[in-house]
Amino acid sequence: MIKKIKQQLTLGEKVGYACGDVASNFYWRVFDVFLFIFYTDVFGLPAAAVGTMMLVTRLIDAFSDPIMGALADRTTTRFGKFRPYLLWGIIPMIAAGVLTFTVPDFTDSNKLIWAYATYIFMMLAYTFINVPYGALMGVMTGDSQQRTTLTSFRFIGAFSGGSLVAYMTPELVNYLGQGNEVLGWQLTMLLYGLISAGLFVTTFLSTKERISPPPQQKTPVLQDLKDLTQNKPWKVLFVLALIIMMTISLRGSTGTFYFKYYVERPDLIGSFAMAYMISLAIGAASTPLLTKFVDKRRLLMILMAIVATLSLVFYFVPNDNITLMFALQIMIGLALGPKSPLVFSMYADTADFSQWRTGRRATAMIFSAAAFAQKLGGAFAGAMIGWILGSLGYIANEAQSGASQEGIVLLMTLIPAVFAAIAVPLIYFYPLDEHELNRIQGELAAEDLEQEKLAQKQLNKETSNKGNDKSGTRGATNV
Repeated sequence: MIKKIKQQLTLGEKVGYACGDVASNFYWRVFDVFLFIFYTDVFGLPAAAVGTMMLVTRLIDAFSDPIMGALADRTTTRFGKFRPYLLWGIIPMIAAGVLTFTVPDFTDSNKLIWAYATYIFMMLAYTFINVPYGALMGVMTGDSQQRTTLTSFRFIGAFSGGSLVAYMTPELVNYLGQGNEVLGWQLTMLLYGLISAGLFVTTFLSTKERISPPPQQKTPVLQDLKDLTQNKPWKVLFVLALIIMMTISLRGSTGTFYFKYYVERPDLIGSFAMAYMISLAIGAASTPLLTKFVDKRRLLMILMAIVATLSLVFYFVPNDNITLMFALQIMIGLALGPKSPLVFSMYADTADFSQWRTGRRATAMIFSAAAFAQKLGGAFAGAMIGWILGSLGYIANEAQSGASQEGIVLLMTLIPAVFAAIAVPLIYFYPLDEHELNRIQGELAAEDLEQEKLAQKQLNKETSNKGNDKSGTRGATNV
């Protein structure tokens, strides 16, 4: 097992794995940037109702993540534990995407029910394919630096796909709908679904699972959950992911409102979002280089402090200084870009820590619980946006009052700055620095080598016994 764990990943495998997050972002980036304003300005729901729906539906979906993680950890096929879900989840994802962006000819109350039902279906379909995809990274290699590189490839793919989605979505909705915005959204999501299907198949074909739980492991689901509660590094990352996701979701979802109603330049929404996504991709690409010189924990603290400072500065930008808005957004993207590769490689490290401490490994449970934290952060952010805009008198597709405009600016700048600042001291409590992680992985490697030697010794013994049995049989026959 040890030789496989330390195996270097090929460029083709890294790129193939990254294709999976390109596929995921044809959905996630649409949710992050466009879904809230779609529900208010196209679907016709009140902002406060959308905020509540975001909270309720994402809470329901968040609790499905550990269930999906437990299911994936207990899946056994000739293709591995996690890779088969990349194929099984394709059709539900395509169907859910189209239905979520369908506007039925219902009464207002029934439209709200439809929105709840289809959005829950969408998030469950996303969980079904994305939790195993995230866990796959944790079993492709056991080398921490290789994991950082792999997650960097993953998020370069994610942010590159997100850049295309951010820029092309408004254009595709207009082009495919030909003046019918509702039809444009349906056809756009169908197109995205078909592209995603091809990308997930590519990931399935180009990756390999190398790390397995200890062969004698038989762990109840409740024991997996108990292991999480006793895993200090994971608990710190759980809270951290929730806080950082609130920072990202607040800025991502509010950006469309900011340019439509505060800057009054809706034509710049796609360009602004694309510039941000490209800067995130560049930041993610720089992660392996940065981690060669700075420890993961310290680097993450520095980056979140930069995000907090720049978001604070953003508050003071006048609504006619487009150049400064773009410059600050790009700098924030460069600082946030390494966050995802860092945090997800750290999650894989916490799976090693759990196996070292308990002798048990539940990779998908670790990553599904991570997704749980992110979705909680997104849920709270969505609820905050809806409730604040609703309380300040937001009315869709009309000029906003001074209070409503101020609320949009706060949601884009000062409020995310506060959450980014809170993240900095939280990171300090993460205990797995480079020295400690190397020690843990070294001990795990030694245990694997010892098990391999014992297995080989047992195999040699069994082979020898079989040879003696055959020799005795031949001797008896000759007599």
